[in-house]
Amino acid sequence: MVSFRRREVVAALAGAAASGLIPERADAAPDPAGDPAVRRVRAGVLDVAYRESGPPDGPPVILLHGFPYDVHAYAAVAPVLTKAGRRVIVPYLRGYGPTRFIEAATPRVGQQAALGTDLLALLDALGLRRATLAGFDWGARAACVVAALYPERVSGLVSSGGPGYNIQNRADFLKPRDAAFERRHWFYWYLNAQRGRAAFSNDPAGFCRYLWHDFSPTWNFDDATFMRTAAAFENPDFVTVALHSYRFRIGEVPGDPALEPIERQLSASPRITVPTIVLEGADEGVDPPEPPGTAAPHFTQLRRTTVLNGVGHNAPQEAPDLFAAAILDLDR
Repeated sequence: MVSFRRREVVAALAGAAASGLIPERADAAPDPAGDPAVRRVRAGVLDVAYRESGPPDGPPVILLHGFPYDVHAYAAVAPVLTKAGRRVIVPYLRGYGPTRFIEAATPRVGQQAALGTDLLALLDALGLRRATLAGFDWGARAACVVAALYPERVSGLVSSGGPGYNIQNRADFLKPRDAAFERRHWFYWYLNAQRGRAAFSNDPAGFCRYLWHDFSPTWNFDDATFMRTAAAFENPDFVTVALHSYRFRIGEVPGDPALEPIERQLSASPRITVPTIVLEGADEGVDPPEPPGTAAPHFTQLRRTTVLNGVGHNAPQEAPDLFAAAILDLDR
């Protein structure tokens, strides 16, 4: 079993407690912008904004959004879980919405080790010894990282929005793939070109709206749905974090040196040993379902892999009942 070494986690969290003990739950504060549904807590290098619902003493579930989405992806999932007695926490990831970096000097990186470290810090800040993790895209990556390297903190995992095993082996990812893969991932290459970076920087919302259509070609979302989420892209670090994510993963820019030990662990493709359900969208525009059994070697407790008909990249927003059901199924 692979796990974070505590000294590496401490360095990555830039000042988190080195004792190895989980702190008591931090006092969460209301959002200064006045949104009563948003709370904040300092966690690692971030002042994390999150939405919480359900009984405070219920089994905790953390729902993690991807790129380019936000907490509204879980607007219809959270009520199902709270009705079932779960305490539901939905954070804005680094670079999204009201979440902010605490220090100006903190590198604005979007690599997988940063996402996993942020999630681990949030668990600590909220005093959660264990939680069920569910996510898609970047959120699934953060959840998979913590599940693989810190399984004692994870009760169960639902992973969606790409391959079920969302940890990237950097050496493998640098190898060119077949033409179909390269075409579906066109935005990787575009964002690594000066022209693409300028287009994204000049109009992040317009670029992301196109990605919504491209990633989920059969999802008929309306303008109001998109605009609710697009407000999260106004975060001052959104563009920088997103660009780093897609430049780092194909080797065009370095990562945060403090996170390099964790990246090396992840590049070894550690297996995930917690109960897991994988969801794949049949209409996925960027990472279509893999052949049956592809994900199985990466998991020791894979309960099932389910392909969701009529669903693209954003499973919780396109099929909220099925996504919520997968989370509840982990307890059965």
